[in-house]
This record gives sequence, C-alpha cells and structure tokens, in this order.
Amino acid sequence: MTTSDTPRSNPTAVTHEVTNQPPPLLGHDAADDAVLLEGVRREGAGWHVDELHRFGRYVGSGEAQHWADQANRHEPELRTHDRFGHRIDEVEFHPAYHALMDASVGAGLAGAAWADERPGAHVARAGGFMLASMLEQGHLCPVSMTYAVVPALRRSPGLAAVYEPLLTSRVYEPGLRTPTAKRGLLAGMGMTEKQGGTDVRANTTTAVEQGDGTWRLRGHKWFTSAPMNDLFLVLAQSPGGLSCFLVPRVLPDGSRNTFRIQRLKDKLGNRSNASSEPEFDDTVAWLVGDEGRGVRTIIDMVTMTRLDCVLGSAAGIRAALAQAAHHARHRSVFGALLVDQPLMRNVLADLSLESEAATTLALRLAGAADRAHRGDGGERAFLRLATAIGKYWVCKRQPAAVAEALECLGGNGYDEASGMPRLYREAPLNGIWEGSGNVNALDMLRALTREPESLEALRAEIEAAAGADARLDAAWRDLRTELARPEDAALRARRVVERAALVLQGSLLVRHAPGAVADAFCASRLAGDQGLAFGTLPAGTDFGALLGRLPG
Repeated sequence: MTTSDTPRSNPTAVTHEVTNQPPPLLGHDAADDAVLLEGVRREGAGWHVDELHRFGRYVGSGEAQHWADQANRHEPELRTHDRFGHRIDEVEFHPAYHALMDASVGAGLAGAAWADERPGAHVARAGGFMLASMLEQGHLCPVSMTYAVVPALRRSPGLAAVYEPLLTSRVYEPGLRTPTAKRGLLAGMGMTEKQGGTDVRANTTTAVEQGDGTWRLRGHKWFTSAPMNDLFLVLAQSPGGLSCFLVPRVLPDGSRNTFRIQRLKDKLGNRSNASSEPEFDDTVAWLVGDEGRGVRTIIDMVTMTRLDCVLGSAAGIRAALAQAAHHARHRSVFGALLVDQPLMRNVLADLSLESEAATTLALRLAGAADRAHRGDGGERAFLRLATAIGKYWVCKRQPAAVAEALECLGGNGYDEASGMPRLYREAPLNGIWEGSGNVNALDMLRALTREPESLEALRAEIEAAAGADARLDAAWRDLRTELARPEDAALRARRVVERAALVLQGSLLVRHAPGAVADAFCASRLAGDQGLAFGTLPAGTDFGALLGRLPG
C-alpha cells in the first residue's frame, strides 16, 4: 500500500466544527426592555411590571418559542363533515396553538381588562399583548377580537349581562359548546363581503326579524378569522338599514347554529390563525345596538382592534430588532463584532430609533384608551384622531423595519429556522386588517372635518413639547399649514398623516426619551435632507446612546 492509499487516522481538521455563530436567543426575559417598561410605567401601569417580567420569561422560553414555530408549521385544518356525513364546520388546531392561546388568555390579554377597575388596566394588557406579539402573532387575532367586542356589546345591556362575564374570563376553553356552559368565551367579527370589502354598506347579507326577539341571517362573509370562536358580531342589512348582530356558534339550547365554513384562506402569513368564509342560512342572531346603526355599533370594536394593530406592529418591529441585535452582538466579520462595525451600528441605531418611536406611540394610545374608558373626554378626542395616525404609520413602517432587521442576519435571516421569515410574512398584515393605509388616511380627514375637538386634542399633545426642539416646532408649523389646506385633501392624505405621525412621535420622544434619542429622531425624521433607508443617520449622532436602547 502506498502512502497515498493509507487511511488518515488523525484528521487535522474537523469539518463541521461550528464557530462564529450566535447562540439561540432563548431563555431570556423578553420584558427586560427599557423602552417597553418605561412606557408601561409612564402610562399608568407600573403596578403590572412584575407580572410583565413573569410573562416575559415565558415569551423568551424555549418551550414557548417551540410552540410558536409548531403552530405555524402545522396549520389549522377545516373539517366540514364528520365520518358519518353530518355537517360540523369545525377547524382543528395543533396542540401548540392551544398552548399559546391558554397562556395569552390566562395572562389577561383577551377581555380581562374590562373587568379590572385599576387605572392602567388597559395599559397593562397592552404591555402583555406586545410581548405575546413578539412571540407569535397569529393566535392573537381571536384574543384581540375578544378584547374589542366588549364595548360594542355593551350597546345591548341584556346581551352584555349574559356574555361579558365570560368574555372577560382568563380561562381558555376551546371547543363548541353552549356558551353559558363554558368558563370563558372568545369572540370574532364578520364584516366584509366579496363584493365590497371595506365598503361594508355594499353588504348583501340580509336579516329578518322573528317574533321571538331573534333575527335570521342569510349571506356569505368574505374574511372571518378565528371561526372556532364562540360568538361573532356580524353586519347585515335589515329593513332599517345596515345593522349589527350577535351570532353564536352554538345556540342556548345546545344546538349548532348554521355557520357553514366554505373554506379557509391560504394566506401569505398569519398561518397559525384560521381565516374563513362562513355562509349564513337561516342563522339565528340577536340585534346589537340600534337597528340601522350597525357601523356605529361595530366601530367601537374596530377602534380597539386598530389599537391592537398598532401594538402588534410595534412589537413586530421590536421582535425583529431583538434578533438583529442578538446576531450582531455575537457575529464577527473582518476581525470585529458586527455590533462594533460603524455602518452596522448606524443600521441598528436607526432601527432602534424607529422601534422606540413606534413603541412609545403605541403605549401612549393604550394610555389614552384606558383614560378614555374611564371618562376622560380629552383623551377620547385624542384617541379618535391619533389611532388613525398611529395605525397608518406604525403599521406602514413594520415591513421596511423587519426587512432591514432580517438583512442584518444575512443569509441566516432568510432561513426559516431563524424565525425571521415568519416575522417578515406577518409584517404587512396589520397594515391591511381593520382598514388599509388609504382607509386610515381618509379616516383622519373625516375626524378633522367632523370632530374638530380631536384636532384640538392632538394640538395640545404636540404642543406639550413646544420650545424644546426647534426642528419639532418647525415641523409642527408646516403640518398646521398642511392641515389647513382644503384643496386636494384626499390626494394629499397619506403625506399629511405621515407628517402628523412623525410630529406626534417627535413630541413624545422629546418629552419622554433620553436626549440623544429625541435629538436623533428630530435630526433624521423632521429636519434637513433625511436618508430614505435605515442606516443613514447623520454624523454626530450619539450611536452609543441609541444602541444602549436595544432590547436584550
């Protein structure tokens, strides 16, 4: 045997030795986040911080992260019939989905805040909702709708007396059974139809009154999420106009209501959540609110789900940033950690700035909602306009911010195992649900025209920072000029709502964030020739201060 034929018994290299890869981001407290905790305390829920840390440890655990992955890999499956041919219209979920639901409902993220008399209860819930959103967003659709249905249902006190104690429960009890026999309920909504979408006044689903106080519905809804929820608010045309109705999956006598699920949507993201097309055919329902005032009734629900869209998008940005920061702290390139490379520092600092502005605005809205529900008229007026502004801008920024954070991981970020592709697929959703960008921009114009007190409330909020930063003052003067121009208002609506969002965020940061954060925001978002991509903060920015605000 020649030397070249001799087997090598002592290899000099190990081909699969792993080096220069970050450890998994597991086993941490997701609530160990200065921006989140400062906002929760500032908006009146400091008493909830210990519970946020408990929930944050759950969110950062390997078990919860595994559930999030499994719930999206094993998608819901529609079962229209049982083995004997009986129509059942049920959706089957993976056990991981139920584990996520149990944890979130148990943490009070569904309707529990409505039964909590403590000031700041809705802020406490918002902080938890953001943490759960960082973990997995699909299961939060039924959680959000259950939270939002309570104020709408209160327009019919008799129905609220029966169902509200169960909607505010912290018990997750899946399965279709008589609602009042369960320990906790989940609710949903059925608004849009294929011929109208956002234009719900084009709906053709009909409602006919019966002699026993019930109504019967007939029609087909186009996008109804979480069809295994117990109750739904549904819009239908009655003789008095478009009205809102309560539709239970199971009737009080234990029989199944007609709720035929035609199919589940094959969506870009949000794969753990079942979104369906239900058909109503002689479906039993109860009127909620006044007949012919269905939009006004259900808008109480939409206002709260829009708030959750802002919270969810702010959390999605923060989740992606946490992954990017973790990667950069552990990955070396050209002899230095990524986090120490000047251009990467610029990118991460810019993303941190975007995230802090989004989180601060989202929690300010949650604080306004809490105080508005407790009778503060000024906060109610502020919430009316600021929710549309926040919904437009924060949700619009999420896809760009998540894409930039994904790029920080390079090819690793494009691998499903990193979790970043799931965050990226989720990113456009909140900008579409509960009204797209155009809908919210035009909603801002309607509020300005019909509810001038909302503009006054916004003015008071922004001018609370008057004189603190000349760039903010100048941007506010320019915005007031834009708001006063009646011509081409609809054409300019996106530009106006964008500037309103930036000025509002600037005002909040100038008052509440560290000076370096506020200065960088005003310099990069409100003044001069700003770069359009992340990572274009100007020279002289205090990068160390901004990077010090990174989560983790």
